[in-house]
Amino acid sequence: MGNVVVVGSQWGDEGKGKIVDWLSERADVVVRFQGGHNAGHTLVIDGVSYKLSLLPSGVVRPGKLAIIGNGVVVDPHALVAEIERLGQQGVEVTPQNLRIAENATLILSLHRELDGLREDAASNSGTKIGTTRRGIGPAYEDKVGRRAIRMLDLANKETLPAKIDRLLTHHNALRRGLGQPEVSHETIFEELTAVSDMLVPFIEPVWRLLDQMKRKGKRILFEGAQGTLLDIDHGTYPFVTSSNTVAGQAAAGSGMGPGAVGYVLGITKAYTTRVGEGPFPTEQDNEVGQFLGEKGHEFGTVTGRQRRCGWFDAVLVRQAVAANGITGIALTKLDVLDGLDEIKVCIGYELDGKRIDYLPASQGAQARVVPVYETLEGWKDTTVGARHWGDLPAQAVKYVRQIEELIEAPVALLSTSPEREDTILVQDPFHD
Repeated sequence: MGNVVVVGSQWGDEGKGKIVDWLSERADVVVRFQGGHNAGHTLVIDGVSYKLSLLPSGVVRPGKLAIIGNGVVVDPHALVAEIERLGQQGVEVTPQNLRIAENATLILSLHRELDGLREDAASNSGTKIGTTRRGIGPAYEDKVGRRAIRMLDLANKETLPAKIDRLLTHHNALRRGLGQPEVSHETIFEELTAVSDMLVPFIEPVWRLLDQMKRKGKRILFEGAQGTLLDIDHGTYPFVTSSNTVAGQAAAGSGMGPGAVGYVLGITKAYTTRVGEGPFPTEQDNEVGQFLGEKGHEFGTVTGRQRRCGWFDAVLVRQAVAANGITGIALTKLDVLDGLDEIKVCIGYELDGKRIDYLPASQGAQARVVPVYETLEGWKDTTVGARHWGDLPAQAVKYVRQIEELIEAPVALLSTSPEREDTILVQDPFHD
């Protein structure tokens, strides 16, 4: 038995919510290790939908300990609102079932404003990234710049004023350059103190708590956000998020050593989607893309933005398998492909007349690659709700086996609907 890390193997939106919920029933502790409230998970439990952005998925299940790790950037007001929203659905979030790393960085209103100002300026010049405008990137910048306000500062009002002044020295200079009014010290101090009493009871050195859980033999599930191709180092830079999304971040973003990471499960959609700007070699801006988008209900949980849709890209997923050390994949949304006469899979690229088997890091080269497809026969029978291999059409099984061969990783779980029970288990990651 080992701990499990869940990561997205594409551009996010692969269906991590359902799989993490399925695994959280088997786990004792669920840890969110990177990102912010730009991520979104939709859980469907007993017919009730729960939309989570910042809270770990395990928080909706009784008896589980949910942890927000130090690798996460936390908007304190968004967190309070999410806790209250879950409370209205009958899910009680307390310091007994949620702990937050004392050294997690906070997102403030000035981060959100800066994010929007930059994106507006980039839109005018045609170079926008496509951020969610929630302040994620600016907050990570302040963390690296060693001027961030962190969770523990909410409990230390004696030292907080000096830290606010240091932060504003930087941000007000930026705002003046952007032609914006300065932010006052009082505004930020009041913004933080308004939520401090609510959040301070949740604060803990979670690295220590996790070490205790590990020594007790507790099962730990590490939950990532976004996807590998949005990783700040390994993604389609600069059209990426502001943190490391790969499995290795589970250790750094939680305070546990690499030895704590056991099975790496890569959540993989049976086709490909992307939200926002950036390269997308297999995108289908046609009736195929429209079919996938409509049937797959491809709209962002957090932003509501329509996702771009295209064929499965085995080159990119194989690259993600290598970057994460993926042990096995959870293949989701196979049912969306039901009814297609033929299905294409990208097996390589042509770049400037040469065949390559990886996505180059160069932005220019990424824009020039042309996908090389293999065409497979589709199937007319439904895969919706299948819970055994024998329930699947023969061509659907062939499609899954071909994907396994192309990405060089086995399918551990196969999801055939949004309902958590509609899952074919090949290998339980907690019993690798």
